[in-house]
Amino acid sequence: MGRPCNGFLSALSADDYELIRPHLRTVDLHHETVLVETGEMLKRAYFPHRGVISLVVELARGEHVQVAMIGRDSLLGALSIMGDACALNTAIVLVPGVASVVDLDRLRIAADQSSTLRTLLTRHGLAVYAQMQQTAGCNAAHPVESRLSRCLLHTHDLSCDSRLLLTQETMAQMIGARRNSVSLVANSLQQANFIHYSRGHVRIINLDGLRQTACECYATVKTQYDRLVSAR
Repeated sequence: MGRPCNGFLSALSADDYELIRPHLRTVDLHHETVLVETGEMLKRAYFPHRGVISLVVELARGEHVQVAMIGRDSLLGALSIMGDACALNTAIVLVPGVASVVDLDRLRIAADQSSTLRTLLTRHGLAVYAQMQQTAGCNAAHPVESRLSRCLLHTHDLSCDSRLLLTQETMAQMIGARRNSVSLVANSLQQANFIHYSRGHVRIINLDGLRQTACECYATVKTQYDRLVSAR
């Protein structure tokens, strides 16, 4: 039996994979399902094969701002293995798909048995942390058009799909902007023939155009990921 199509699981040595293989099971990731809320204890680690998980910070006045995305290249729960399993943010399914899951306690036992597994978990946790830092700086300093282009590119990369189900409210949450600003920018990207947007459906039709519009944060996150995870 081949391994699930997930970057973290694929990167494990045969011995490390065998530590968790008997405990893996497959679940569907349904659109907008909340996997864990801020303050709850994360009970399972998720390894997406397809689909994208959005990590969201909830503010006191009701605003929701995305701080990172996790897809088929990584896992949800890497940092929880290293320390407190209490969720620091809410995890919501942004793009539906399929994932392997394992109880966090089982993964923690496996990590205690293998230094190489612990190292890979740490590197993936750092990659997510680096993405959060970059996102915070991006949302504070860069124009809405650049931020939206960055998020659309990243979502495309993680989902391997040019057709995305994203409402204006969701896109506003992704980049920490107001819905009216997102509406104007989405219309601008559509007029430039970079995307087609209609009633919550986004179709990316010009990746190069989006890359030229996106800020440097898109490339920076990819570089950090490659440095921490891919080039071991």
